[in-house]
Amino acid sequence: MLKSSSNVKPSSKVITSKQKLDEAPPPPPMAITCTSMDVSPTQSENLSVSLDETMSVCDSFKSPEVEYVAVDSINKKTFSNLYISEHSKSTDNICNRDVSVEMEIDDDQIVDVDSNFMDPQLCATIACDIYKHLRASEVNKRPSTDFMEKVQKDVTPSMRAILIDWLVEVSEEYRLVPDTLYLTVNYIDRYLSGNVMNRQRLQLLGVACMMIASKYEEICAPQVEEFCYITDNTYFKDEVLEMESSVLNYLKFEMTAPTTKCFLRRFVRAAQGINEVPLMQFECLANYLAELSLLEYSMLSYPPSKIAASAIFLANFIILPSKRPWNNTLLHYTQYQPSDLCSCIKDLHRLCSNNNNSSLLAIREKYSQHKYKYVAKKSLTRESGLMSGSSSVKYEDWGSNHGSKVLGPTFGAKARSLGRSPRVGVGSRFMSGSEV
Repeated sequence: MLKSSSNVKPSSKVITSKQKLDEAPPPPPMAITCTSMDVSPTQSENLSVSLDETMSVCDSFKSPEVEYVAVDSINKKTFSNLYISEHSKSTDNICNRDVSVEMEIDDDQIVDVDSNFMDPQLCATIACDIYKHLRASEVNKRPSTDFMEKVQKDVTPSMRAILIDWLVEVSEEYRLVPDTLYLTVNYIDRYLSGNVMNRQRLQLLGVACMMIASKYEEICAPQVEEFCYITDNTYFKDEVLEMESSVLNYLKFEMTAPTTKCFLRRFVRAAQGINEVPLMQFECLANYLAELSLLEYSMLSYPPSKIAASAIFLANFIILPSKRPWNNTLLHYTQYQPSDLCSCIKDLHRLCSNNNNSSLLAIREKYSQHKYKYVAKKSLTRESGLMSGSSSVKYEDWGSNHGSKVLGPTFGAKARSLGRSPRVGVGSRFMSGSEV
């Protein structure tokens, strides 16, 4: 019920009975007059809130409902401002740590990336708990790091790379969110960790896992018929559904898995700093490096959070070679020292260097577009110095030749092992079944 006060005075008699309201004569035409009322919330001693609102209430619409909505709206705005003012005076950080935020950010200072309480998608008040849980659960949801050697007899790392490269094209064709691709690869690797797979069914596993990931992540997931079509009807609908059931049962319907993309979002925010203008080229380059890691089987030896942190480190070095690529804010939120990332950074650098000579083109072509700031075309500056703590290391010393093998021989020889072409223009690198 609307309570009367000195600040809010209805400008007309309030009719509380619905029957009386119906019986009231309508106002004469062209005789609408408006009066205004001031609503100025009082200021408390400790909280500074300034809100002066002037509302116009027309005589023709004077009713309890109209006035209630107007006053209720102002009350909500007042409460919101009071809450923000009170919260800003709190001395405790939401992570129970002292975090300083200043207009000019020093590398030795720690920026609070969770200070934006007004964006509900950031979940600022519980973000620390969320990522603490993700770091703990990434250990349990990781695939085996040696399933190619111990489990698979007919599938090789090169075949896996070709499949994922094709799935990148499929995700671009259907405009799927990045999380769908990362989850798809996670499901594929976890399934291959405990199930022997024939090479002729590897593509079937890929589309089944992408269909599951799409149902988990997408608002409008592609239908099973579309996944059959994208494989040029190599597999029937029943086969895709049967494989989907097999994957779900093997994974025990545990579809939530921390991926590199989960951590990359937060680490990018930590790298940018809350008061800095976001650098889109930096974010795109970090995503490009992280996505390249999906192709390489050997990268399974690193947890997703370490790959994300290494991508941030390397992107910082490439985009801003004159600055230190690591600071206290990144150390605080990633929980990784630069020395912890050394081997992973080397492997990411190798992937980025060798990608120009690779026959797997999907990721490079994807990140050579304008919307991704052409980061795949950006060359690595080898002569720049790489700062790690107090020591200066030449970029050449990070070993562009480290593990320099390319992902197998020419594409034609590799593609014959995986089945037929999905569709002209999309994943057309799979050869016809007669050539298997």
